[in-house]
Amino acid sequence: MTTLTSVTAQTPTPTRTPRGRIDPRLLVVGGAAAISISSLLIKLADVGPSTAVFFRCFLALPPLLWLAWREYRRVGKPSRRAVVLQVLGGLLLGLDFALWSQSILMIGAGMASVVVNVQVIVVPALSWLVFGNRVPMRFVFALPFMFTGIALAGGVFGSGGTGDDLLWGTALSLVSGIAYGGYIFVVGRTGEADRAASQVLISTTSAGIAGSVIGSLWGRIDFVPGWEAFGWLAALALVGQVFGWMLMGHSLPRLPAEVGATLLLMQPVLAVLLAVVLLGERPGVGQLLGCVVVVGAVSAVSVRRTREVTRVGSAG
Repeated sequence: MTTLTSVTAQTPTPTRTPRGRIDPRLLVVGGAAAISISSLLIKLADVGPSTAVFFRCFLALPPLLWLAWREYRRVGKPSRRAVVLQVLGGLLLGLDFALWSQSILMIGAGMASVVVNVQVIVVPALSWLVFGNRVPMRFVFALPFMFTGIALAGGVFGSGGTGDDLLWGTALSLVSGIAYGGYIFVVGRTGEADRAASQVLISTTSAGIAGSVIGSLWGRIDFVPGWEAFGWLAALALVGQVFGWMLMGHSLPRLPAEVGATLLLMQPVLAVLLAVVLLGERPGVGQLLGCVVVVGAVSAVSVRRTREVTRVGSAG
């Protein structure tokens, strides 16, 4: 029987989406939409990186504890190995949170959004190095279009940044993207669709600790940011952390590595659209063109790749 491998070391399960079960690609897009609003909420909160990371993770813990408790009663506790790897993944996510937040201040959201999406290369590269999984040539050919589209959508060609700020901001965003890719890889390798709550809880806890400590390099945590800022940070925790990453936890283990990483490129596109709806911003023609290019590249990789997995699974 022919098989296809993924970041989970086994073929993702969806030969056909079971009745009553949502297509994991739709869940990733939904999660990307929730996470893409994070930058807008951080902007509205107007707080430093360490403060944003601390409240984002700390305020997410109560609902995640409740979800994890319900999950524990249903399917039991995760293995010790999974817990250790998810803690590691959370440390990488915390590093991503802190460095990316600071890079936005140094080089702007547009440039930072482009550089951080190096994760789309990191995830399948790790899958190939660790498990020997084949990276489809279609994915390789689509990469230039993906990054061009992200650059246009992020308005990077009109962004500022010079000298040391440009150099260090780009470096921080690059390391952030590598850390983010590492987290996505760990989630896909150790996560199980029916144990998403425990995975997100563990990762959020370690991310909050690591991100707060690293973010403190650029300023201390403000434990009393004010009621308005607190409201935006609470929304960040519930939407960007709980809802967004729960959807990711349910979907990424069910997708091939390069498909999950590619679908996450929808985040900057969705951020542009959300800025129009929530902040009344008016994107330029180049940004809209970039959104179209990204959507096309994502569709080319994710739709055809998932159909191949479906055909192979059905043949087995």
